[in-house]
Parts: sequence; C-alpha cells; structure tokens
Amino acid sequence: MKPIRKAVFPVAGLGTRFLPATKAMPKEMLPIVDKPLIQYAVEEAIAAGITDLIFITGRNKRAIEDHFDRVPELEAELEAKQKIELLDLVRNILPAHVNCIYTRQSAPLGLGHAVLCAAPIVGNEPFAVLLADDLIDARTSVTRQLVDAAHQQNGSVIAIQDVAREHTNKYGIISGEAVNATTTRLSGIVEKPSPDQAPSTLAVVGRYVLEPEIFEHLRQTQKGVGGEIQLTDGIASLLRARAVYGLRYEGDRYDCGSKAGFFQATLALGKKYHGLIP
Repeated sequence: MKPIRKAVFPVAGLGTRFLPATKAMPKEMLPIVDKPLIQYAVEEAIAAGITDLIFITGRNKRAIEDHFDRVPELEAELEAKQKIELLDLVRNILPAHVNCIYTRQSAPLGLGHAVLCAAPIVGNEPFAVLLADDLIDARTSVTRQLVDAAHQQNGSVIAIQDVAREHTNKYGIISGEAVNATTTRLSGIVEKPSPDQAPSTLAVVGRYVLEPEIFEHLRQTQKGVGGEIQLTDGIASLLRARAVYGLRYEGDRYDCGSKAGFFQATLALGKKYHGLIP
C-alpha cells in the first residue's frame, strides 16, 4: 500500500442536536475545554503522518477555515504584551509542513457523498477519514493504529468497537472472521440494523483508512438509510471486490455528537489533561 498522507474531514453537517449553540457556529468548533472538536481530530491525523487535510465543508463553516489560518493582528497583540505561551499556541495550531484544503458539499446527501466530494483531491491514493464527532483519546493516535494495520493487511481498515445489542440501530455493524486478536476481515456490513437483525455487536466508529477504489463504489451507491448515500453501503460494495478489515482500536471514545458524550468528554479530558476536577 502507498503511504497515507491525506485525510478527509466531513464537516458539512448542520449540528441540529446542539441548537441553538450551532445556529451560527459549526458544531465542529464547539470546545472540549480549550480546543474545538475539529482540532482534536486534526491533531490525531497529524500524529499519524498525515500532511494534507481535506475539509468537506458547507454553508456557515467559515469559522473552521479561520481557525486553521493565521491571525496576524492577534499574534501581534500577544507578542506586544509578551504573552509568549499563548502566542505559541496560536501560531502552532498546525505544523508548517501540513496543508489545508477546503471543498464544499453542495447538498446534505450523506457521509458517503461527502467522502466522494474529496475524490478529485485525493486522487489514486489511500486516505483516512475522520469524523470529528467521535473524539478518541488514545496513547497512540487511532488513525496511526489504522494506518499501521492497513499497511500490515494491505487493505482498507475501519475502526470498530463492541456495543450493546440494543444500540446496534445507531451504528454500522459488521460481520466477519477474526484474523487476530484485534483484526477482523469483513464479510458484511449494514447500516443501523435493528437489534434482532444485527449480524453482530461490532460497530463502526468514525475512523477509516480506505483505498481509492472506494470512490467508484460510492459513485454507484444509491440512497440508503435516511435517504442518504451511506459510506457503509459503499464499503459493503467495496468488500465484495477487495479485502476490508475492522480494527478494535485502543483508546477511549466519546460520542460528541450527543450532549451526554460531549459532557463526558469535557469532564474526562478536563480532569486528565488540565486538572480541572479534583
């Protein structure tokens, strides 16, 4: 497998579960303590060796572009006031060798469509996909874990975790055969099955390393659950032609697309990294 240098961040969603906070602010810019959700995902990708960050944006997402851009006026003020620590934080949000690329999703047609929007930029290379809603705190970047597994297995790899059977209707659920203690070769994947129809309790979470062949499969994917083009359906088509693996990653996941998960992440990271809670 070729080196994996590009990561796609689908950030065009409306964030309706966090209204009214997200009426004028992208949900990806909501802060967990002192950093927005999207920055946690970007830092994870960079730790995996990613150099090109591809953001699939929509209307009212300009704040994301501004966050990763330079702000000379702010930097000048911090420098004049000798606030060196804050100046370093602002200047070093992104390393100098990392590039940001922005493209728009014209309509809210689903995660599969959002990933497909990146095809002209990704080209014929394997790439990562990170959903900022899933904040995963890990000693080794989860994207790094997936990249290593993709090279080891020479195929696409998606992050999976075991969930309660009554929650299978919230996730893509896989079936397959274990390769080793952490890796499963997929034989099937279905989007949000009811508990009685789920083939297992192994759920897909928001991290993927995909071969570029996924784009052709997404082009042929019809609207599925929710009337949207689902990435899960594209992967289901891909795995009939190429090997796709699931990796039980190491790390603590917080579903920051929900208020409960967002609150839990704030408490956990505030305590672990900032000493905010005794």
